[in-house]
Amino acid sequence: MLLNGRNCDWILFGVCSICFHVVNLIFIFHQGRPFLMSVQKREYNITSLQRGLRMLQLMGQAGRGLPASEIAKLSALPVSTVHRFLVNLEAGGFLAKDELNNYHLGVACVSLGQAAREQLDVRKASFAHLEQLNRSTRETVHLTVRHKLTAVYIEKMESPEPLRIHSRIGASVPLYCTAVGKVMLAYLDPEEQERVVNELELRRFTENTVGSIQELHAQLMRVRKDGFACDLEEHEPHIRCIAAPIWDHTGAVNASLSVTGPAVRMSTNRLREIAPLVRDAGIKISHELGFQGTKNHPVALERATARHERKVRRERPVSRRKIAAK
Repeated sequence: MLLNGRNCDWILFGVCSICFHVVNLIFIFHQGRPFLMSVQKREYNITSLQRGLRMLQLMGQAGRGLPASEIAKLSALPVSTVHRFLVNLEAGGFLAKDELNNYHLGVACVSLGQAAREQLDVRKASFAHLEQLNRSTRETVHLTVRHKLTAVYIEKMESPEPLRIHSRIGASVPLYCTAVGKVMLAYLDPEEQERVVNELELRRFTENTVGSIQELHAQLMRVRKDGFACDLEEHEPHIRCIAAPIWDHTGAVNASLSVTGPAVRMSTNRLREIAPLVRDAGIKISHELGFQGTKNHPVALERATARHERKVRRERPVSRRKIAAK
């Protein structure tokens, strides 16, 4: 059985996402910070397993069927080795082969992907609030979590309007030029924020994309002041977005929610109207996750941030990262 079209969102959030993201995402709201799988210890680095998972990841990223020869090329493995993996993955239902001998992600990915989504506490706590926000704004609503230098969509409510944006669950977007990403960046612990920001490579997606580390720092300070972030066609032309943070029980922000729509409907005035709705939804979700504070983040973090920002203003290091060309 081959899956495509409407099922694409489910498939692409399937096994590849589980193996490389889910453990990190589940621990975010149990530990208060990302938990990254490590394969530094030789005894845990199972080469054959890593190769099989890499093939599934390649299939998910491709978004179409791939012949064995192309999979071999993309994975840099011999065709004979790839063939053995493909036969086993197909037997397990993780891959399916069509009449042209192209391989697609199979039905086993659907059930595993759904199970992974249901294990994310933040998704369970958010669902009703996302639905309410979707009804009240009639725009597309997203729930995202942070993974390394990206924000990953783990839930989406479609706009009922004929003209709406295209996005998919499981897709990742940059932290520095999206509203959902900037919110999570802004509320990082100051030292962690500095480390992450200095790892970013600021690629220009549009003429509105942030152009320097200094400009990004200024935007993040504004986000903390306002309690929300905006993406004014910074990642995609003609698309605007407003996002708010979600705190977990430790007071950390590793998730965010957003309202996104075409620029023709998302004027500055409308963004101002939506801002309190998004912020209120974020704090309600946060309380369901065990957060005890208010719309302002915890006092201890606020004081640490203030000290850090004073230090940064006195001596901000020049970023060694190059800004990539558009």
